[in-house]
Amino acid sequence: MKIYEMFPELFHAHNFSNAIEKVKAKSLADVEGALHRAFSGNPTDFNDYLAFVSPSAAKYLETMASIAQSITMQRFGKTMQLFMPLYLSNECRSSCLYCGFSFENKIPRKTLKFEELRIEAELISQKGINHILILTGEDYSHTPVEYISDCIQILKEYFSSVAIEVYPLEVAEYEKLINAGADGLVLYQETYDPVAYKKFHIRGVKKDMEYRLSGPDRGGLAGFRKIGLGALLGLSNALGEMYFIGLHAQYMFRKYWRSSIQISLPRMRPAQGDFHSIIPVPDPEFVQYILALRIFLPDAGIVLSTRENPDLRDNLAGIAITTMSAGSRTEPGGYQDSGALEQFATEDKRDVSEIMKMLSDKGIDPVLKDFDRVLS
Repeated sequence: MKIYEMFPELFHAHNFSNAIEKVKAKSLADVEGALHRAFSGNPTDFNDYLAFVSPSAAKYLETMASIAQSITMQRFGKTMQLFMPLYLSNECRSSCLYCGFSFENKIPRKTLKFEELRIEAELISQKGINHILILTGEDYSHTPVEYISDCIQILKEYFSSVAIEVYPLEVAEYEKLINAGADGLVLYQETYDPVAYKKFHIRGVKKDMEYRLSGPDRGGLAGFRKIGLGALLGLSNALGEMYFIGLHAQYMFRKYWRSSIQISLPRMRPAQGDFHSIIPVPDPEFVQYILALRIFLPDAGIVLSTRENPDLRDNLAGIAITTMSAGSRTEPGGYQDSGALEQFATEDKRDVSEIMKMLSDKGIDPVLKDFDRVLS
């Protein structure tokens, strides 16, 4: 198979509407054949993955869960990496109609000063967390690369791993942030549907779908240790989204094999604004998609955030999930109760200690630190 120069080249060789129909066309025989290969310990291919995602696989969730759990135990053991998000800013110059930080929403804006950042870092580190993910809106003026770099240098005094979820950057800019101390990049495509992408991104740099599509490539070229992909379920047909997230992740594994690839499937949650175009993804389908990813990509990290309810998170722990957020606040200064507007509402509001107890009760070791810069 050709290794494409950049993912957009592969992306444009496929059609979103056709992708949906290819998934729908998978039969019970296709699912059973894919399950037989997976159960026998043989690698599954992209067509098998589409069968696992398809409506025909819905009746096989228990079998898929058993296979997924076996793979997770084999590849990751009884462990769960915990992290916390840290929002640097809710400033944003892009208008994404589904997001609480959208430029269209006339909300109080806040960017953390360095002394405020240190307070946030202290509060998080006191909980024992050693892995954090820093986030911003899409505002190049209030949160330039230099500001993000300075924040990373402060945070690496407190944490062993600092990942970034910020607006897409150039390779040299990513390299600057790696040199400052960042080891991970998270960049969700939001939606792989070109029609929905254009409809929901109406202003700002984020309108450029092509530039966002190639962002993980630039992160791979820069040399991030971890790269996270994701699709925001609820903006378009979930079958199409799953087709392309599987395609994208497989491509990243093949081309950037030195990086650890992680996948997240955040579902739409209530946020500031007047967005009512959510296409619901019921829990059984959501679980099916996660199991499909685990079976298809055995070495992928799969992340489950506090967007999801506690029961669902508890039940998926130990089956397919390898990384969880805990005690999350989605507003700048949230851990010191700044009062700023949150990006979206969280569903699981348990503290880190409660998540750790839940995991321990299930025989899963909560991992607060799995990386040290002296080893890199």
